[in-house]
Amino acid sequence: MMPARAPLSTPFLPAGIDRSAWLLLAARSLRGVCDGFVAVLLPAYLLALGFAQLTVGLISTATLVGSAIATILVGMLGNRYPLRALLLAAASLMTATGLAFASLSSLWPLLVVAFVGTLNPSSGDVSVFLPLEHARLAESAQSEARTALFARYSLVGALSAALGALLAGLPDWVALHSSVSPLSTMRAMFVCYALTGVVVCLLYLRLPKREAQAATVRAPLGPSRAIVTRLALLFSVDAFAGGLLVNSLLTLWLIQRFGLPLAAAGQFFFWAGLLSAGSQLAAAPIARRIGLLNTMVFTHIPSSVCLIAAAFTASLPLTLLLLLLRSALSQLDVPTRSAYVMAVVTPSERPAAASFTAVPRSLAAAVAPTLAGALLGIGWLGAPLVACGALKIAYDLALLFAFRHVKPDGGSS
Repeated sequence: MMPARAPLSTPFLPAGIDRSAWLLLAARSLRGVCDGFVAVLLPAYLLALGFAQLTVGLISTATLVGSAIATILVGMLGNRYPLRALLLAAASLMTATGLAFASLSSLWPLLVVAFVGTLNPSSGDVSVFLPLEHARLAESAQSEARTALFARYSLVGALSAALGALLAGLPDWVALHSSVSPLSTMRAMFVCYALTGVVVCLLYLRLPKREAQAATVRAPLGPSRAIVTRLALLFSVDAFAGGLLVNSLLTLWLIQRFGLPLAAAGQFFFWAGLLSAGSQLAAAPIARRIGLLNTMVFTHIPSSVCLIAAAFTASLPLTLLLLLLRSALSQLDVPTRSAYVMAVVTPSERPAAASFTAVPRSLAAAVAPTLAGALLGIGWLGAPLVACGALKIAYDLALLFAFRHVKPDGGSS
């Protein structure tokens, strides 16, 4: 039988990481491709079924609310069941979700499936898989290798989602070169979503069986409750600030401020996405030198300064340069944040901690774009950039002040 912590060292994964991490990374990449095309395909699919725009928004909201509730339940009950069993249940639900969306055409059945299923209409991973895979990843790496593993996890998710977004153009391409309607192709893509759930389930089946840890406390969060609560509140501020400047609003700002063509905006976001994804690989070596908390704070503040500066520049090239520099720095805190949460709680609390820090972020980010639209309406186009940057700097300073004495299990913060 394979040892629980078989040594593994490759150019992609350093030593100190369990071989089962490869299975989780493979599952994340497959899910990322599906999330990438679903986020683009879902509105077009629902419109093709004859639903109005209001209904499209209702179903999209149902998916987000359902995912948030499912993630909360994982946080409350996850310490009672083996993570492997919960992951298998989630993969089975993914298969059922894809088959249901491929075959149903009525509003209420689709609304129910959207609420209880695994569809993800956003660009990031907000599904029930996230806290489960985070908790299992934390078990798969020794403390000094955990940040590197979370960086790889974030990287494969971002790159696979970008690839999936490109696949969303497949229905139009097929219709252009054959007699197959776009609706039929979209249904077929939801079948592919379901089949991907089967493959993900097979990957999870290869994870080593581990006995469920005996709960040392009755509550899902015990000794780490205060820490997780403070982290969740602070992470919500960060997510709310990020929601003020989602890509669609930043595109609108670039068009209105500089008259940037859509094609040029698309090229900018392509390079910004590559910088954001690639920069996450630098998170682990930086964290080893200055600590997880310092990496989260002192790489984040310069990115916010770049964002605020971009609101005041009159030159398009300089503005794009500042925004690209911001993209290269702003995501360094993603893997370190995940690793830090896993490192400051006990092993039995990891599913709950991942859940209770992820759900408030999702809810806070969902509220912010409406406010950003109002800020654009007051007449100062740079208002969302300044508000986003200022809130993020306040978050970073508050995080540093609140947790500068809290040591992760690696020994330094």
